[in-house]
Amino acid sequence: MQAGPHHLELMPQALSTASPLEEVVAWLNRESTPGSLWLHCNDRVLTLPDLQSIQQRLREADMELVGVQATTALGLVAAASQGLDTGLTRARAKPEASPGEPPALTIHRGTLRSGDHLEVEGSLLVLGDVNPGARVSAGGDVRVWGRLRGVAHAGSKGDGTARIVALQLRPLQLRIAAAVARGPEDQPPPGFCEQAVLRGGAIAIEPAEPQWPVQAERVSD
Repeated sequence: MQAGPHHLELMPQALSTASPLEEVVAWLNRESTPGSLWLHCNDRVLTLPDLQSIQQRLREADMELVGVQATTALGLVAAASQGLDTGLTRARAKPEASPGEPPALTIHRGTLRSGDHLEVEGSLLVLGDVNPGARVSAGGDVRVWGRLRGVAHAGSKGDGTARIVALQLRPLQLRIAAAVARGPEDQPPPGFCEQAVLRGGAIAIEPAEPQWPVQAERVSD
């Protein structure tokens, strides 16, 4: 009996730190069973070169891309041009936190400037820069879709598994749980997202993992 197709969902555009091909490659490193694949793109728009690169990489792993789903018609144009099955889906409704329970993720839109201090109980995503003199603190992860040059504290309630991620990770100070470190002073590698994590009780800087699960959301400006 033939097994059904595999399904892979890409991260939404606002939360992704990797290209669609990089996310597919990361999934292939975990999935070793050959077969067919439906790719769920969320709001990501695959160009024809994106799609062809993904198909080539899948063929090398004895996988076949049979269909693409997206939340916008534009995201299906390349797949339709290649004769693949396509499907238009609605954006997934975000689950709400239980009464009295802090949201899993708070999204702040805009740059934080000197003197600003943003503190949340769950995880934090900043869509903008954190300038010198600004501080961000979260009970979970801290992610900055921009330049982190101020002070960031992840795992403020003692979570040593929390991490700090930024497109340019050059803060004045990093804190994860009770560990404290100065930010790196060298120039960041071009085109790479970095993260700060606890390794053996000390804060280490390394390339960021491309995926970050999100359960709930609150947005602030």
